[in-house]
Amino acid sequence: MQIAHSVRRGKTVRQEIIATLGRLDVLQASGQLESLMRGGLRYCEKIKVMDAHAAGETQPVAISKIGPDLVFGRLWKSMGFEEIVRDLAGKSRHTFALERAVYLTVLHRLFASGSDRAAEAWKESYRIPGAEELSLHQLYRAMGWLGGEIGPGVLGSPRCTKDLIEESLFDRGRDLFSEVGLVFFDTTSIYFEGAGGKTLGRHGHSKDHRPDLHQMIVGIALDVEGRPICCEMWPGNTADAKSLVPVVERMRAKFRVREMCVVADRGFVSEATLLALGKMEPPVHYVIGARMRRTREVGEVVLKSRKEWQTVTAERVHAKDPAPLKVKEVEVEDRRYVVCLNEEERRKDAHDRAAILESLGKALERGDKSLVGNKGFRRFLKTEKGSRFAIDEKLVALDERYDGLFVLRTDTDHDAETVANVYKTLWMVEDTFRTAKSILETRPIYHKCDETIRGHVFCSFLALCLKRELELRLGQKGLAAEWAEVIRGLDNLQQVEVILQGSRFLLRGEIKGHASQAVRAAEVALPPVLQELA
Repeated sequence: MQIAHSVRRGKTVRQEIIATLGRLDVLQASGQLESLMRGGLRYCEKIKVMDAHAAGETQPVAISKIGPDLVFGRLWKSMGFEEIVRDLAGKSRHTFALERAVYLTVLHRLFASGSDRAAEAWKESYRIPGAEELSLHQLYRAMGWLGGEIGPGVLGSPRCTKDLIEESLFDRGRDLFSEVGLVFFDTTSIYFEGAGGKTLGRHGHSKDHRPDLHQMIVGIALDVEGRPICCEMWPGNTADAKSLVPVVERMRAKFRVREMCVVADRGFVSEATLLALGKMEPPVHYVIGARMRRTREVGEVVLKSRKEWQTVTAERVHAKDPAPLKVKEVEVEDRRYVVCLNEEERRKDAHDRAAILESLGKALERGDKSLVGNKGFRRFLKTEKGSRFAIDEKLVALDERYDGLFVLRTDTDHDAETVANVYKTLWMVEDTFRTAKSILETRPIYHKCDETIRGHVFCSFLALCLKRELELRLGQKGLAAEWAEVIRGLDNLQQVEVILQGSRFLLRGEIKGHASQAVRAAEVALPPVLQELA
């Protein structure tokens, strides 16, 4: 048995023997090896403390989770959030750490979400420097400060403190050579428990399928890398088609963006909107989804075009291959359309319809009139004599026309393939909203004042900014990590303060899941496994 250590010489590493202890079997049989190891432990303070802690011989003083602040605290600072909020907060007369209150709320959105009341209780288990003494009413005041009015805005939404933060963040991430060419925009509805503020809470088309509750409309703009640029909030009865132009006007005025192409979904198409975009100086170009079933020109002219398909992406060979895509360009007077076909979606649509028709046929045989309440069934039904329901073959044939198709309208000079790929990137925005609603759980909101509601939603926007930044850094370093596993691993990273023989120590737990990739992406060092406190 020998003691050795590694020595680097040039590009090679060699082992050098420090000492020879003797034959292993003799050392083990005589008990000398155990005595030797025990004697050496007297000089290994860290091992002694860790062994004592594992044996339950230490006195725990405090346990705190350090993972959330370790990674996102670094991102919060490196992205400029800390400096921006502190500079703006310095102009107010708050007597508490306002920047820490905002940071706490944003961090809470990423890991647990819920109300500000829940955030106050949540922080007790976490190490968040500077947030230890924050109380609930201070969190409310921070939300009110973020959403507080500072001037007139757009479409009934006033200019607020949160707008200053967005504009400062945009300026920090932009250099002399960067330009926002593509802006992806979408909206969603968020419902309230209660009236929902003085002006924001209104009844409108609910994307949450809760038309019985008051709601607000939230619009968000992303750049081509998926980074959130800004968010806007309007009363719940604001139509999508009315929300696009004000956001574009704000980006032009406040973000100093001139050349812009807006990418948006079907709900934003109206002739008035497209005309307004074209009249801007310089004109704002667009790639917008067209309503296939509700727009007569699309259904009767564009989709009936006999032009040949151009294959952009062939059928998949492997599951991770990109989805198949065919395109063709159709012009109607001065209006340009791009028709897109996904063969996989076409087969899926046909299969789903066949399953619906089979179930519908069986239900009709039973004479079940209640099936008319099923939207999936109702679109294929007709009423015959005697108020009887039957399958309408004309409606079935009409539905087949749309299998696997989506139609885009654009005024750009990009080729059809580029237009289709740009629009597909819009799904990144939709995924952002799913994140905001499912992971961050912005909804439901219990605040009753417009300014605190705006502040509450804006904290979710800031959380999305941190999330996207971490995802981009992971990609840049070639690190694969699932978001849920990153959050789980960071949330389970603990630090324990213990007392052993009158001395105080900090013990760090093991990092698990994909949290280690997040630590590497954020370029932050893990605390030592053991450190003695003064």
